[in-house]
Amino acid sequence: MFRTLLRTSPLVARPSARLFSTSRAVFNSTSHKLNKDSHVYKYLQEGPSTIKYTAEHEWLAIFKDDSAFVGITTYASEALGDVTFVELPEVGDKVEVGDTIGSVESVKSASEIYSPVAGEVVAINDVLESEPQLINTDPIGNGWIAQIKLSDPAAIESSEELLSAEEYENSLSEN
Repeated sequence: MFRTLLRTSPLVARPSARLFSTSRAVFNSTSHKLNKDSHVYKYLQEGPSTIKYTAEHEWLAIFKDDSAFVGITTYASEALGDVTFVELPEVGDKVEVGDTIGSVESVKSASEIYSPVAGEVVAINDVLESEPQLINTDPIGNGWIAQIKLSDPAAIESSEELLSAEEYENSLSEN
């Protein structure tokens, strides 16, 4: 659900499937883990009950209060390069799976971010407006995009689109 947009600037890398190609010689298995010092991990003082990933390189930290933080993975942030601008959703926005919840612009390309879950945006990471580089320095932690109150928490467990950490890691090493 993390898709590259076409850009008109000749200096920008041409968007293609290669931007997020999963062929990688070495996968750092710790790079996809949630930063335990981040606001996301400390939310509710006990950390998330579940962390899921998408094949499109988004992460979702799900909490017992049926809310989830959404962001892009380390793999996606590395593929984007230096992030220069982040567009965030509005608090109160109702979203369905696949709806746009923001965009990330970097020196290489611009990409929209799509919601991996349905619900209502209850918080945004407005720090990203002044510090977009957090997407690069701490993508799975303080670089979170939005917090969404889930409309159907049971859908998380039954979703075939959401991957465990092991499934996500395997998807990166398969190609």
